[in-house]
Amino acid sequence: MENPTNINAPIFRSSVKKGILKAGNYRLTWGEKVLVMGILNITPDSFFDGGIYYEKERAIDRVYELAAQGADIIDIGGESTRPGAEEVSEAEELRRVIPVIETVAGKIGKPISIDTMKPAVAKAALEAGAVIVNDIAANRDDPLMWEIAAAKNAAYVIMHMKGTPKTMQINPVYDNVVAEVGKFFEERIQKVKKSGLDENSIILDPGIGFGKTVEHNLSLLRNLFIYTKFGFPVLIGVSRKSFIGKILNLDVKDRLIGSVACELFAWLNGASIVRTHNVTETLQAIKMVDAIIRSAEYNQVR
Repeated sequence: MENPTNINAPIFRSSVKKGILKAGNYRLTWGEKVLVMGILNITPDSFFDGGIYYEKERAIDRVYELAAQGADIIDIGGESTRPGAEEVSEAEELRRVIPVIETVAGKIGKPISIDTMKPAVAKAALEAGAVIVNDIAANRDDPLMWEIAAAKNAAYVIMHMKGTPKTMQINPVYDNVVAEVGKFFEERIQKVKKSGLDENSIILDPGIGFGKTVEHNLSLLRNLFIYTKFGFPVLIGVSRKSFIGKILNLDVKDRLIGSVACELFAWLNGASIVRTHNVTETLQAIKMVDAIIRSAEYNQVR
């Protein structure tokens, strides 16, 4: 009988590039362990929490809670990007997020990310202490957002989205979604670099659920490792999303297990950053699988 230790299962994590992500004064090592981005939606219409963190004090408490749970990054957004969502005014978005960022930045020992499509909001958030711009509208043609991030030495998330949150789920069509997202990354990486952004500050996000059908989302997750070829950390956000509900026939409140399953697969298949509502559960699951993977080299036939 062949020694089982000579049989190597295809664990993708071993070939993921490792690097340092520069975000303001923070330096985050990616590729060695998962980086968990905890989600805070300061909106009255969040698809997941229904707006329970809309009030400033509750939002601040939630930041500290996410940090205590082990989040490496806190992602704060003031505009809902769920399918069909209406746009929020710049003034209102600023009113929601800036007081919270000003209160917590530099006090929790974790970098703050601003989830916004508006350059003015990104600029104000970075001045208030955020160090990452999570821009779901990275398909923009105007380089202003990239220039703002570069000027503040912030990290920047290049995310793929077809259309806008209001229109993105109206019959999205691709010839080959995996190839088209890859082509998008190639084009945007070059444009972002030309705007002065440090290449060690770039993050890639294929935009699960943003202008994609269930099958598109599954194809992107199945082929996620392809995007690690660019040499940047890959971020994945699947937490509680509708494609999980459609596959499992579950309401948003019951999608935890499906979310963690997708997060685990994404991490094994190349993701270095996982954006989630459920920091504790995600970390526990990945820590357990990581322990199993790392133990393989010590296995012996007895």
